[in-house]
Amino acid sequence: MKIGIIGTGHIGKTLVIRLSEAGHQVKVANSRGPQSIEADLLINGAQPATTEEAIADADVVILSIPLMRIPDIAPLIRNLPAETTVVDTSNYYPHRDNRIESIDEGQVESLWVTEVLGRPVIKAWNAIGSHSFAAKSSPANSVDRIAIPVAADNEEHKEIGLMLIQQTGFDAKYSGTLAESWRQQPGSPSYCTDLTYEELGPALATAEKNRLPKRRDIAIEAILERMGDSKTNPSADYLVSLNRVLFM
Repeated sequence: MKIGIIGTGHIGKTLVIRLSEAGHQVKVANSRGPQSIEADLLINGAQPATTEEAIADADVVILSIPLMRIPDIAPLIRNLPAETTVVDTSNYYPHRDNRIESIDEGQVESLWVTEVLGRPVIKAWNAIGSHSFAAKSSPANSVDRIAIPVAADNEEHKEIGLMLIQQTGFDAKYSGTLAESWRQQPGSPSYCTDLTYEELGPALATAEKNRLPKRRDIAIEAILERMGDSKTNPSADYLVSLNRVLFM
C-alpha cells in the first residue's frame, strides 16, 4: 500500500520504520521539511517528502501529530478521496493542546477530529506508549503480545487499520465506533497499560467516560512531580505501572 505518515515524533518514527519494513511504500513528512527527516527512519526504503507529496495518491494517511495541530493540516486532508483511509493517533492533553471547550464538555476526541477535518477517520496507535510501541513488538501468536485498540465507523477502513496494527508487531482489537472511542482515550483502562488481546476487551468494556479527564490529569501531575531529577525521572515501566494503578 501507499502510506503517507505525517509527523516524526516518537510514535510517527516507529510507524515509518515498521510499515516500510512490512513492504509498504511509505512517504514521511513533518513540519520542518524533507531535509529534516532523520536517515535512520529511511533504512527500510521510506522516502522523505513534503506533506503534499506524502498524502498525494496515498491509500492510507496517518496523522501522528499533536491534537492542536489537526486544524493546521485540515485543508489538505479534507480534500482527499473518500476511499483514502485517514488514521488519527492523537490524544487531547489540555496543558499541551490548549483548552478545547467542546472536548472539555464531553465531546469525544475523535468526533472533534472528524469535524475539524471534515471527513471520517479511524483512531489507532493512540493508546500505546511510545516506548512500548518501539520496544515491545512481538511476532503473531506470541505469549503476552500487547494489543492495540482501533475505533472506526467505516468497515473497510477498520479492516485496513487492524491489518496495519498487526504488521507493526501488535495484536489489533476493534474497540467500537468513533462515538465509543472515548474508551481508548487518556484515563481509560486501555490507555497505555500494555494489555493483551484477552485483557483489552474487559478494559474497554469497564471504562467510565465521566472519570477519564480526572484520571488523565492525576497521571500528568504524578509524572511531572518526578521529572527533572535523574534519580526519580519516570521510566517507561513506571509509566505503565502508574497508568494501571490509576486507570484500571
